[in-house]
Amino acid sequence: MLPLRRLPPLPLPRGPAPRRLLSAAASAAASPSPLPWPGLHAWRRAPPSDLRTWGPDGPCASDAEEAAGAPPEPDAGAGSSLAEMGALVLSTADPLAKARLTHAAFSRWVAGLPVGQATAPDHPARPDKPLVVTQKEMTTHKEMRVPLNAYMLHNLAHVELNAIDLAWDTVVRFAPLRDTLGDGFFADFARVADDESRHFRWYSQRLAELGFSYGDMPVHNLLWRECAKSSSDVSARLAVIPLVQEARGLDAGPRLVQRLFGFGDHRSADIVARVAEEELAHVSVGLYWFLKVCQMMGRDSGDTFKDLIKEYGVVLKGPFNYPARDEAGIPREWYDEKFKQESAQKLEEVHDRLACIVEMEKENASLND
Repeated sequence: MLPLRRLPPLPLPRGPAPRRLLSAAASAAASPSPLPWPGLHAWRRAPPSDLRTWGPDGPCASDAEEAAGAPPEPDAGAGSSLAEMGALVLSTADPLAKARLTHAAFSRWVAGLPVGQATAPDHPARPDKPLVVTQKEMTTHKEMRVPLNAYMLHNLAHVELNAIDLAWDTVVRFAPLRDTLGDGFFADFARVADDESRHFRWYSQRLAELGFSYGDMPVHNLLWRECAKSSSDVSARLAVIPLVQEARGLDAGPRLVQRLFGFGDHRSADIVARVAEEELAHVSVGLYWFLKVCQMMGRDSGDTFKDLIKEYGVVLKGPFNYPARDEAGIPREWYDEKFKQESAQKLEEVHDRLACIVEMEKENASLND
Protein backbone atom coordinates (compact mmCIF):
# COMPACT_ATOMS: atom_id res chain seq x y z
CA MET A 1 0.00 0.00 0.00
CA LEU A 2 3.04 2.30 -0.16
CA PRO A 3 2.85 3.03 3.59
CA LEU A 4 4.68 6.22 4.50
CA ARG A 5 6.04 4.93 7.79
CA ARG A 6 8.06 2.17 6.10
CA LEU A 7 9.91 4.38 3.66
CA PRO A 8 13.48 5.56 4.38
CA PRO A 9 13.95 9.34 4.53
CA LEU A 10 14.51 10.94 1.14
CA PRO A 11 16.97 13.78 0.44
CA LEU A 12 15.57 17.24 -0.16
CA PRO A 13 15.60 18.35 -3.80
CA ARG A 14 18.20 20.96 -4.65
CA GLY A 15 17.25 24.65 -4.91
CA PRO A 16 14.30 25.91 -6.92
CA ALA A 17 14.55 25.87 -10.68
CA PRO A 18 12.23 27.91 -12.92
CA ARG A 19 9.68 25.69 -14.60
CA ARG A 20 7.08 26.05 -17.25
CA LEU A 21 3.62 25.85 -15.74
CA LEU A 22 2.85 22.51 -17.32
CA SER A 23 6.15 20.83 -16.46
CA ALA A 24 5.13 20.32 -12.83
CA ALA A 25 2.62 17.74 -14.00
CA ALA A 26 4.62 16.39 -16.94
CA SER A 27 5.28 13.01 -15.37
CA ALA A 28 1.59 12.59 -14.65
CA ALA A 29 0.48 13.64 -18.12
CA ALA A 30 2.88 11.14 -19.71
CA SER A 31 1.49 8.26 -17.66
CA PRO A 32 -0.30 5.44 -19.48
CA SER A 33 -3.07 5.63 -16.85
CA PRO A 34 -6.37 6.83 -18.35
CA LEU A 35 -7.39 10.45 -17.96
CA PRO A 36 -10.90 10.07 -16.54
CA TRP A 37 -12.00 13.62 -17.32
CA PRO A 38 -11.07 15.31 -20.63
CA GLY A 39 -10.74 18.69 -18.90
CA LEU A 40 -7.88 17.54 -16.69
CA HIS A 41 -5.13 18.76 -19.05
CA ALA A 42 -6.66 22.25 -19.26
CA TRP A 43 -7.11 22.37 -15.47
CA ARG A 44 -3.43 21.54 -14.98
CA ARG A 45 -2.30 24.16 -17.50
CA ALA A 46 -4.31 27.03 -16.04
CA PRO A 47 -2.34 29.77 -14.22
CA PRO A 48 -3.13 30.48 -10.55
CA SER A 49 -6.55 32.13 -10.53
CA ASP A 50 -6.89 35.61 -9.04
CA LEU A 51 -10.70 35.48 -9.35
CA ARG A 52 -11.12 35.35 -5.59
CA THR A 53 -14.02 37.77 -5.22
CA TRP A 54 -17.62 37.15 -6.34
CA GLY A 55 -18.69 40.19 -8.30
CA PRO A 56 -22.09 41.20 -9.72
CA ASP A 57 -21.61 38.90 -12.71
CA GLY A 58 -19.58 36.11 -11.11
CA PRO A 59 -15.91 35.58 -10.13
CA CYS A 60 -13.58 38.56 -10.47
CA ALA A 61 -10.17 39.72 -9.23
CA SER A 62 -9.94 40.68 -5.56
CA ASP A 63 -10.50 44.30 -4.65
CA ALA A 64 -7.20 46.01 -3.71
CA GLU A 65 -8.99 47.93 -0.96
CA GLU A 66 -10.31 44.67 0.50
CA ALA A 67 -6.83 43.11 0.39
CA ALA A 68 -5.35 46.15 2.13
CA GLY A 69 -7.79 45.77 5.02
CA ALA A 70 -7.15 42.04 5.45
CA PRO A 71 -5.77 40.74 8.76
CA PRO A 72 -2.02 40.01 8.93
CA GLU A 73 -0.81 36.59 7.83
CA PRO A 74 2.41 34.56 8.15
CA ASP A 75 5.25 35.50 5.82
CA ALA A 76 4.49 33.82 2.50
CA GLY A 77 8.22 33.78 1.71
CA ALA A 78 9.10 31.89 4.90
CA GLY A 79 8.92 28.40 3.38
CA SER A 80 11.74 27.16 1.17
CA SER A 81 9.69 24.28 -0.29
CA LEU A 82 6.10 23.40 -1.15
CA ALA A 83 5.91 21.03 1.82
CA GLU A 84 7.13 23.74 4.20
CA MET A 85 4.57 26.16 2.80
CA GLY A 86 1.88 23.52 3.23
CA ALA A 87 2.87 22.98 6.85
CA LEU A 88 2.71 26.75 7.36
CA VAL A 89 -0.84 26.82 5.97
CA LEU A 90 -1.84 23.94 8.24
CA SER A 91 -0.43 25.84 11.24
CA THR A 92 -2.34 29.05 10.38
CA ALA A 93 -5.53 29.45 12.41
CA ASP A 94 -7.20 32.47 10.79
CA PRO A 95 -9.32 31.09 7.91
CA LEU A 96 -8.89 34.04 5.52
CA ALA A 97 -5.16 34.17 6.20
CA LYS A 98 -5.05 30.42 5.51
CA ALA A 99 -6.79 31.01 2.18
CA ARG A 100 -4.45 33.85 1.14
CA LEU A 101 -1.34 31.93 2.21
CA THR A 102 -2.53 28.96 0.16
CA HIS A 103 -2.75 31.14 -2.94
CA ALA A 104 0.73 32.55 -2.28
CA ALA A 105 2.14 29.04 -1.78
CA PHE A 106 0.69 27.73 -5.03
CA SER A 107 1.90 30.78 -6.93
CA ARG A 108 5.41 30.23 -5.55
CA TRP A 109 5.25 26.57 -6.57
CA VAL A 110 4.42 27.53 -10.14
CA ALA A 111 7.40 29.93 -10.09
CA GLY A 112 9.83 27.12 -9.21
CA LEU A 113 9.55 26.07 -5.55
CA PRO A 114 10.72 22.45 -4.95
CA VAL A 115 8.55 19.83 -3.23
CA GLY A 116 10.87 19.38 -0.23
CA GLN A 117 9.79 17.89 3.07
CA ALA A 118 8.15 19.10 6.28
CA THR A 119 6.25 17.70 9.25
CA ALA A 120 2.46 17.76 9.06
CA PRO A 121 0.70 18.68 12.33
CA ASP A 122 -1.71 16.10 13.75
CA HIS A 123 -4.51 18.66 13.51
CA PRO A 124 -4.71 21.89 11.51
CA ALA A 125 -4.82 25.14 13.47
CA ARG A 126 -8.32 26.52 13.95
CA PRO A 127 -9.78 29.79 15.27
CA ASP A 128 -11.65 29.95 18.59
CA LYS A 129 -14.92 29.94 16.67
CA PRO A 130 -16.89 28.12 15.33
CA LEU A 131 -17.86 25.76 18.12
CA VAL A 132 -17.14 22.15 17.10
CA VAL A 133 -19.84 19.64 18.07
CA THR A 134 -20.71 16.06 17.17
CA GLN A 135 -23.00 15.33 14.24
CA LYS A 136 -25.80 14.42 16.65
CA GLU A 137 -25.43 17.81 18.35
CA MET A 138 -25.79 19.76 15.12
CA THR A 139 -28.95 21.87 15.13
CA THR A 140 -31.12 23.00 12.22
CA HIS A 141 -31.36 26.53 10.92
CA LYS A 142 -34.82 26.82 12.44
CA GLU A 143 -33.53 25.81 15.87
CA MET A 144 -30.74 28.40 15.56
CA ARG A 145 -33.17 30.97 14.11
CA VAL A 146 -30.95 31.82 11.17
CA PRO A 147 -31.96 32.01 7.48
CA LEU A 148 -31.63 28.80 5.49
CA ASN A 149 -29.25 30.33 2.96
CA ALA A 150 -26.85 31.61 5.63
CA TYR A 151 -26.95 28.24 7.40
CA MET A 152 -26.13 26.39 4.18
CA LEU A 153 -23.33 28.78 3.22
CA HIS A 154 -21.75 28.49 6.67
CA ASN A 155 -21.72 24.69 6.38
CA LEU A 156 -20.24 24.92 2.90
CA ALA A 157 -17.56 27.36 4.05
CA HIS A 158 -16.59 24.86 6.75
CA VAL A 159 -16.33 22.11 4.14
CA GLU A 160 -14.06 24.28 1.99
CA LEU A 161 -11.85 25.24 4.95
CA ASN A 162 -11.37 21.56 5.71
CA ALA A 163 -10.73 20.88 2.04
CA ILE A 164 -7.86 23.40 2.03
CA ASP A 165 -6.23 21.56 4.93
CA LEU A 166 -6.98 18.12 3.48
CA ALA A 167 -5.16 18.99 0.25
CA TRP A 168 -2.15 20.48 2.08
CA ASP A 169 -2.00 17.52 4.47
CA THR A 170 -1.81 15.24 1.41
CA VAL A 171 1.07 17.31 0.01
CA VAL A 172 3.03 17.50 3.29
CA ARG A 173 2.38 14.02 4.64
CA PHE A 174 3.28 12.20 1.45
CA ALA A 175 6.20 14.42 0.41
CA PRO A 176 8.66 11.58 1.28
CA LEU A 177 7.06 9.66 -1.63
CA ARG A 178 8.14 12.33 -4.09
CA ASP A 179 10.63 10.03 -5.87
CA THR A 180 7.89 7.43 -6.29
CA LEU A 181 4.96 9.68 -7.18
CA GLY A 182 6.77 12.46 -9.04
CA ASP A 183 6.22 16.22 -8.88
CA GLY A 184 2.91 15.96 -10.74
CA PHE A 185 1.17 14.52 -7.69
CA PHE A 186 2.13 17.49 -5.54
CA ALA A 187 1.38 19.99 -8.32
CA ASP A 188 -2.15 18.62 -8.57
CA PHE A 189 -2.94 18.70 -4.87
CA ALA A 190 -1.41 22.15 -4.37
CA ARG A 191 -3.73 23.31 -7.17
CA VAL A 192 -6.67 21.61 -5.46
CA ALA A 193 -5.79 23.53 -2.26
CA ASP A 194 -5.70 26.79 -4.21
CA ASP A 195 -9.13 26.08 -5.74
CA GLU A 196 -10.57 25.30 -2.31
CA SER A 197 -9.14 28.51 -0.87
CA ARG A 198 -10.92 30.50 -3.59
CA HIS A 199 -14.18 28.70 -2.86
CA PHE A 200 -13.82 29.51 0.84
CA ARG A 201 -13.33 33.18 -0.06
CA TRP A 202 -16.52 33.22 -2.13
CA TYR A 203 -18.58 31.64 0.63
CA SER A 204 -17.10 33.94 3.28
CA GLN A 205 -17.87 36.98 1.17
CA ARG A 206 -21.46 35.91 0.60
CA LEU A 207 -21.92 35.19 4.32
CA ALA A 208 -20.72 38.72 5.07
CA GLU A 209 -23.20 40.13 2.58
CA LEU A 210 -25.95 38.32 4.49
CA GLY A 211 -24.75 39.72 7.82
CA PHE A 212 -22.86 36.66 9.07
CA SER A 213 -19.29 35.41 9.21
CA TYR A 214 -17.58 32.05 9.42
CA GLY A 215 -17.64 31.01 13.07
CA ASP A 216 -21.16 32.23 13.85
CA MET A 217 -22.67 28.71 13.81
CA PRO A 218 -21.58 25.32 15.21
CA VAL A 219 -19.84 22.81 12.92
CA HIS A 220 -18.81 19.15 13.12
CA ASN A 221 -15.37 17.65 12.48
CA LEU A 222 -16.27 14.59 10.38
CA LEU A 223 -14.14 15.56 7.38
CA TRP A 224 -10.92 15.85 9.36
CA ARG A 225 -11.55 12.53 11.12
CA GLU A 226 -11.76 10.89 7.70
CA CYS A 227 -8.48 12.54 6.76
CA ALA A 228 -6.73 11.35 9.93
CA LYS A 229 -7.77 7.75 9.29
CA SER A 230 -5.86 7.72 5.99
CA SER A 231 -2.69 9.47 7.14
CA SER A 232 -0.33 6.52 6.64
CA ASP A 233 -1.44 5.18 3.26
CA VAL A 234 -1.55 7.23 0.07
CA SER A 235 -3.94 4.83 -1.67
CA ALA A 236 -6.37 5.08 1.27
CA ARG A 237 -6.12 8.87 1.28
CA LEU A 238 -7.05 8.99 -2.40
CA ALA A 239 -9.94 6.55 -1.96
CA VAL A 240 -11.41 8.14 1.16
CA ILE A 241 -11.07 11.85 0.34
CA PRO A 242 -11.44 12.57 -3.42
CA LEU A 243 -13.37 9.42 -4.36
CA VAL A 244 -15.78 9.44 -1.41
CA GLN A 245 -15.86 12.76 0.44
CA GLU A 246 -15.40 15.07 -2.55
CA ALA A 247 -17.60 12.87 -4.74
CA ARG A 248 -20.39 13.51 -2.23
CA GLY A 249 -20.05 17.16 -3.19
CA LEU A 250 -20.92 16.19 -6.76
CA ASP A 251 -24.02 14.45 -5.43
CA ALA A 252 -25.15 17.29 -3.17
CA GLY A 253 -24.36 20.28 -5.41
CA PRO A 254 -27.48 20.26 -7.63
CA ARG A 255 -29.79 19.72 -4.63
CA LEU A 256 -28.23 22.63 -2.74
CA VAL A 257 -28.55 24.88 -5.79
CA GLN A 258 -32.25 24.04 -6.10
CA ARG A 259 -32.87 24.71 -2.40
CA LEU A 260 -31.21 28.12 -2.67
CA PHE A 261 -33.20 28.97 -5.79
CA GLY A 262 -36.34 27.90 -3.96
CA PHE A 263 -35.37 30.18 -1.07
CA GLY A 264 -35.03 33.03 -3.57
CA ASP A 265 -31.25 33.50 -3.16
CA HIS A 266 -30.03 33.29 -6.75
CA ARG A 267 -26.64 34.86 -5.95
CA SER A 268 -25.77 32.14 -3.44
CA ALA A 269 -27.14 29.48 -5.82
CA ASP A 270 -24.80 30.73 -8.56
CA ILE A 271 -21.79 30.46 -6.24
CA VAL A 272 -22.69 26.92 -5.17
CA ALA A 273 -23.23 25.89 -8.80
CA ARG A 274 -19.81 27.24 -9.81
CA VAL A 275 -18.08 25.51 -6.90
CA ALA A 276 -19.80 22.20 -7.69
CA GLU A 277 -18.67 22.53 -11.31
CA GLU A 278 -15.06 23.09 -10.24
CA GLU A 279 -15.12 20.18 -7.79
CA LEU A 280 -15.36 17.85 -10.79
CA ALA A 281 -11.63 18.39 -11.38
CA HIS A 282 -10.79 17.43 -7.79
CA VAL A 283 -12.64 14.13 -7.97
CA SER A 284 -11.14 13.40 -11.37
CA VAL A 285 -7.57 14.13 -10.30
CA GLY A 286 -8.07 11.95 -7.21
CA LEU A 287 -9.23 9.11 -9.47
CA TYR A 288 -6.27 9.68 -11.80
CA TRP A 289 -3.75 9.26 -8.98
CA PHE A 290 -5.63 6.37 -7.41
CA LEU A 291 -5.45 4.49 -10.71
CA LYS A 292 -1.75 5.33 -11.01
CA VAL A 293 -0.92 4.19 -7.47
CA CYS A 294 -2.85 0.95 -8.01
CA GLN A 295 -0.86 0.44 -11.20
CA MET A 296 2.39 0.95 -9.25
CA MET A 297 1.27 -1.67 -6.72
CA GLY A 298 0.18 -4.09 -9.44
CA ARG A 299 -3.34 -4.23 -8.01
CA ASP A 300 -6.78 -4.06 -9.58
CA SER A 301 -8.14 -0.57 -8.90
CA GLY A 302 -11.77 -1.59 -8.40
CA ASP A 303 -10.96 -4.36 -5.92
CA THR A 304 -8.49 -2.09 -4.10
CA PHE A 305 -11.08 0.67 -3.75
CA LYS A 306 -13.67 -1.71 -2.32
CA ASP A 307 -11.10 -3.26 0.06
CA LEU A 308 -10.03 0.16 1.35
CA ILE A 309 -13.59 1.38 1.83
CA LYS A 310 -14.32 -1.72 3.88
CA GLU A 311 -11.03 -1.55 5.82
CA TYR A 312 -11.55 2.10 6.81
CA GLY A 313 -15.25 1.74 7.60
CA VAL A 314 -16.40 4.28 5.01
CA VAL A 315 -20.10 4.30 4.19
CA LEU A 316 -21.12 4.97 0.58
CA LYS A 317 -24.48 6.74 0.70
CA GLY A 318 -26.74 7.93 -2.10
CA PRO A 319 -28.55 9.44 -3.81
CA PHE A 320 -25.77 9.60 -6.35
CA ASN A 321 -25.37 12.17 -9.11
CA TYR A 322 -24.65 9.63 -11.83
CA PRO A 323 -24.00 12.10 -14.70
CA ALA A 324 -21.41 14.05 -12.68
CA ARG A 325 -19.75 10.90 -11.34
CA ASP A 326 -19.69 9.42 -14.85
CA GLU A 327 -18.07 12.61 -16.16
CA ALA A 328 -15.44 12.42 -13.42
CA GLY A 329 -14.79 8.82 -14.46
CA ILE A 330 -15.74 6.88 -11.32
CA PRO A 331 -17.05 3.44 -12.36
CA ARG A 332 -20.57 2.93 -11.04
CA GLU A 333 -19.83 -0.58 -9.84
CA TRP A 334 -17.31 0.86 -7.36
CA TYR A 335 -19.92 2.65 -5.29
CA ASP A 336 -23.45 1.55 -6.24
CA GLU A 337 -24.48 -1.87 -4.89
CA LYS A 338 -27.70 -1.84 -6.92
CA PHE A 339 -25.77 -1.18 -10.13
CA LYS A 340 -23.36 -4.00 -9.28
CA GLN A 341 -26.26 -6.39 -8.73
CA GLU A 342 -27.96 -5.35 -11.97
CA SER A 343 -24.69 -5.70 -13.89
CA ALA A 344 -24.12 -9.17 -12.42
CA GLN A 345 -27.68 -10.16 -13.35
CA LYS A 346 -27.25 -8.90 -16.92
CA LEU A 347 -23.93 -10.72 -17.20
CA GLU A 348 -25.58 -13.91 -15.96
CA GLU A 349 -28.34 -13.49 -18.57
CA VAL A 350 -25.72 -13.07 -21.30
CA HIS A 351 -23.93 -16.22 -20.12
CA ASP A 352 -27.25 -18.10 -20.12
CA ARG A 353 -28.00 -16.97 -23.68
CA LEU A 354 -24.54 -17.98 -24.83
CA ALA A 355 -24.94 -21.35 -23.16
CA CYS A 356 -28.25 -21.87 -25.01
CA ILE A 357 -26.63 -20.92 -28.34
CA VAL A 358 -23.79 -23.37 -27.70
CA GLU A 359 -26.27 -26.16 -26.90
CA MET A 360 -28.28 -25.38 -30.04
CA GLU A 361 -25.11 -25.50 -32.14
CA LYS A 362 -24.23 -28.88 -30.62
CA GLU A 363 -27.71 -30.24 -31.41
CA ASN A 364 -27.53 -28.92 -34.99
CA ALA A 365 -24.11 -30.47 -35.43
CA SER A 366 -25.33 -33.89 -34.15
CA LEU A 367 -28.35 -33.81 -36.51
CA ASN A 368 -26.12 -33.01 -39.50
CA ASP A 369 -23.91 -35.96 -38.60
